[in-house]
Amino acid sequence: MTPFTRPVKFAEAAGEALAGPRRDPRPAAERQRRRAEAVAELPGWEDLRRAGEELKDRALLDLGTLLERLEDAVVRAGGKVHWARDAAEAARVVTRLVQAGGREEVVELASAVTREIGLAGALAAAGITVRGAELSPRERLLSVETVVSGAHFLVAETGTVVALEPEEDGRMCLVLPETLITVAGIEQVVPRLRDLEVLLQLLARSSGERMSPHTAMWAGTTAGDGPREFHLVLLDNGRTAVLKDEVGRAALRCIGCSACLDVCPVYGRVGARPYGDLPGPIGAILTPQLRGIEPAYEASLPFASTLCGACADVCPVRIDIPGVLVHLRAKVVESRRRRPVPTPELALMRAAAWTMSDRRRYERALARLNRWGGLLARGGGVRGLSGLSGLSILSGRWTDARDLPVLPRRTFRDWWRSRR
Repeated sequence: MTPFTRPVKFAEAAGEALAGPRRDPRPAAERQRRRAEAVAELPGWEDLRRAGEELKDRALLDLGTLLERLEDAVVRAGGKVHWARDAAEAARVVTRLVQAGGREEVVELASAVTREIGLAGALAAAGITVRGAELSPRERLLSVETVVSGAHFLVAETGTVVALEPEEDGRMCLVLPETLITVAGIEQVVPRLRDLEVLLQLLARSSGERMSPHTAMWAGTTAGDGPREFHLVLLDNGRTAVLKDEVGRAALRCIGCSACLDVCPVYGRVGARPYGDLPGPIGAILTPQLRGIEPAYEASLPFASTLCGACADVCPVRIDIPGVLVHLRAKVVESRRRRPVPTPELALMRAAAWTMSDRRRYERALARLNRWGGLLARGGGVRGLSGLSGLSILSGRWTDARDLPVLPRRTFRDWWRSRR
């Protein structure tokens, strides 16, 4: 997989997709149709969604205790647990485990978390061959002795790892490799095995299936059966910081169904690449929280949305994605206000506030805008201001895709005074 290169802003990364041919909307539409049918078959779907929301919220609020229970259960089952503060540490832990076994190649069953930590690149940099899609899943697993996987859920009660795979990769990694390494986010833990009754139904039907075709579950090691070593790498990488935000932490409920991607008009137009490691609406609210909103790219992600609300409607655990987006936008604006040099947008808003706070200044500004608007108008509207020197900040490329109506020759205030 090509490493993600952080652009300046989301709009820059989306530019290539917007300049190219439109993406075929039919696959997403078909997935939406299948999801709607799968959901309609299940009585009490909304009750199930609320149950999933409450279950994940309780787990997040009790996360410290659950992680301790999980570690104890994994160790009792013969596995080992490794804690990683950030992506770099997680990649180092996995690399060290592979090297400790004297391995020069490894199979990576890629997941959102392994992509988040840049695992493939880290292993390659250490001289370890990462076997990829040039072989079938079975050939890949038969040819190497170490497998690195992701997970969908971790069960604190039993130390069980749960992975749902479109193919049989998950099931085969239970029995074929000598060493199995699983990398998972700390938010993926749930209290009890019976909680999977709710979550597996939500995940499958939100993906358009009655049940997931391949559900793999494992816990530790068993003598003479399956891997001789099992390692669980638990990744923080900003998640504990997200927990502190009462609004933003709802993003950690995500169970990885991808339903929000299929209904998002922005994702539908630009695809996954501009979002980086975690695409779509969930990426727009989780990535800025994990990495911080100070960098320009992360700060731009909460604005990569129309706020139509379709993502919240389909989310199986009822994440209010538009609400979190608005919350993060406010945080971005507030962080910009604290900068010694204001951004062009903030300077413009301050100038507008100063102008509108005084009646005479406001009327003079309207008169000037009316005069300039008449000079720039073409066909009843103002277009293409971003190419003009001095006006690019004002337009913000807004008029490249939209028409700005010309102001009327006479303002309402003038008309009102004349009637009096």
